[in-house]
Amino acid sequence: MYTQAGKCLVVLGVLFAAAFGSAAEETQTYAERLGWGAEDRVLMIHSDDIGMSHATNQATIESLEKGIVTSISVMMPTPWVSEWRAYMEENPDVCMGLHLTHTNEWDPYRWGPVAGRDEVPGLVDPHGYMWPSVGDVVENATPDEVETEIRAQIELARRMDLPISHLDSHMGTLYDPKFIERFVEVGIDEQIPVMFPSPEAAVARGLDWAEAAQLLADRLWEAGLPIIDEIHTDSYNWKTTDKVDEFVDAIRNLEPGVTVMIVHPTKPNPVIDVITDGREHLYGDYYALISDEVKQAIEDEDIILTTWKELHERRQALDE
Repeated sequence: MYTQAGKCLVVLGVLFAAAFGSAAEETQTYAERLGWGAEDRVLMIHSDDIGMSHATNQATIESLEKGIVTSISVMMPTPWVSEWRAYMEENPDVCMGLHLTHTNEWDPYRWGPVAGRDEVPGLVDPHGYMWPSVGDVVENATPDEVETEIRAQIELARRMDLPISHLDSHMGTLYDPKFIERFVEVGIDEQIPVMFPSPEAAVARGLDWAEAAQLLADRLWEAGLPIIDEIHTDSYNWKTTDKVDEFVDAIRNLEPGVTVMIVHPTKPNPVIDVITDGREHLYGDYYALISDEVKQAIEDEDIILTTWKELHERRQALDE
């Protein structure tokens, strides 16, 4: 259920915060390398899980149009992607990436792989649905199967005429050492930015793939793809419908650099109440993201809002 997803986001946030920073250019943030000032605080407010439900889609639309969300990512195996496609037809400039999905944490709300069960048998449980946890995927799936599903989701998005501004990973599955190189290589091969922050302090933290993190970040940058400085996943653990103060505090305490703040806005809906009993934090994101108080905090703190599209354009401009 949502507990497993929350744990994965915590691990992902800790991994990025601890293992990534600015080792490649100790005197510069990636924001500086992308053309912003040394003290600029650049923020992307990024909504995950699009396509998972009508309630998620509608909350994200409102958060884009009336709130502060600047970027979103879609789960291609989920049943409400077609609704999102209709929205994108009318709003083609929305910064939309893929929330590459290799897990299905909700029971009894299930989905299977885009590539087909016969093509990626290690990605499905005995009933033919995706495994509920990252650990299950690591234990049962091969890197080849994971890459096959990544490419199938990209292909489906393109068949649906959906833009792909970037790639990220549902529940952080693709950041496991078993899969991360394939994740990065697909991004480079397709020339699509990958949500991968700048390396720092990994060796000191003892991560078993710490040295590889620097190499992967360098490969992405050298391939003309942007890197971010920080990722913020805390909102998933603010288990309340009233998160305004938490968001305001997080915005005030942003460090210089490019930060991606991951959020999961969802409108209150009886179906969500059936899918999970851990829904308050999802509703809380929605309420906060359209609130005047959070908008005012961004203005008061001189925060610069950005998108994956802008990051990619800035990185490409450096090579012209």
